[in-house]
Amino acid sequence: MADTGYCVKCKEKREIKDPQKVTMKNKRQALKGKCPTCGTGMFRILK
Repeated sequence: MADTGYCVKCKEKREIKDPQKVTMKNKRQALKGKCPTCGTGMFRILK
């Protein structure tokens, strides 16, 4: 469940394809990847 995010194009929660952990400028962790259905970029801020 940790690798799921909201796809804005599909308007549904989906599993993030090829998730990569990134650090934002404010030092918070996030997941970056693509939607498996439409290929749109997905982003999720982690706790």
